[in-house]
Amino acid sequence: MERGNQFIGESGAFLDAVERASRAAMLNRPVLVIGERGTGKELIAERLHRLSSRWDGPLITLNCAALPETLIEAELFGHEAGAFTGATRARQGRFEEADGGTLFLDELATLSSAAQERLLRAVEYGEITRIGSSRAIKVDVRIVAATNEHLPELVDQGRFRADLLDRLSFEVVTLPPLRVREGDVMVLADFFGRRMAAELDWPDWPGFGAMATEAMKRHSWPGNVRELRNVVERAVYRWDDPDRKVDHIVFDPFESPWKPQPSRRPAAADTPCDEVIDAALSDSGVRATLDQSMNFDTVDDLRGAVDAHEKRILQAALARHRYNQRQTAKALGLSYDQLRHCLKKHDLLG
Repeated sequence: MERGNQFIGESGAFLDAVERASRAAMLNRPVLVIGERGTGKELIAERLHRLSSRWDGPLITLNCAALPETLIEAELFGHEAGAFTGATRARQGRFEEADGGTLFLDELATLSSAAQERLLRAVEYGEITRIGSSRAIKVDVRIVAATNEHLPELVDQGRFRADLLDRLSFEVVTLPPLRVREGDVMVLADFFGRRMAAELDWPDWPGFGAMATEAMKRHSWPGNVRELRNVVERAVYRWDDPDRKVDHIVFDPFESPWKPQPSRRPAAADTPCDEVIDAALSDSGVRATLDQSMNFDTVDDLRGAVDAHEKRILQAALARHRYNQRQTAKALGLSYDQLRHCLKKHDLLG
């Protein structure tokens, strides 16, 4: 089974977006592709190119977020030798490389204001100027741009040029997230599962068991199709019996009983006592014991109840460590000064 990118889905929302892109493909106009991460924006850009009259020309892709602001203009428009430090020879930019074809600008919203201004001229007049040159170069390029931001809102905030948005938004294709694509989760899961099984040389594809199917249907898929593909392929490759239905799904590959714990943020010596104790409770396991012993129905003074429990924790810890304050502080995850601050608050220094 081919590993090439393909459109898989049956839901009306998904098919409508694909149809809109297909209709726009033949027109030599800019297209904006909007969607969350993992929804297939680059696939739509490729479809727009392949179905256009430019299909035999180059399809050049640039991720605008992958380059620092100081280099993005040189990458887009090229530069002459000596234009800046390190520019030892002249170099074409992506616009010149895409001449006669399509330029796909991913993460469009991350472009700097200067790059936006130069891009506006390229879209408006079909010409670019390399950095370090005064000679304009004519280019025949169709722009397809993608973002996961709401560009009109960025215009209102002054972060994106309104005139550039006007010129790029001849057609806007908004891709639906996977969570609203009714029925597509299992269609995609079966496709990715079959593909992974073939890669592993399984004799047949057994499908998914009831537990795995239900888990995938309930998941919200924040990473959309990209996340689904990773989850399915990981589940198949970890499954040891190709003759049984795959019935174990791991959504978070980082989940482990041995995963590193986050470093405790050192608290300042003047951190309020209740905040210090709360942090210590969370780390020490005392919180669970307290919660089990408290009768929440009888609490009518929250501050007083919290103070009383803090004092009990301190008294118990002091007694357990024979009133050695340094050992008590260490056991509670506090500095010596923090413990003294808490003891003073509860009048336990005497």
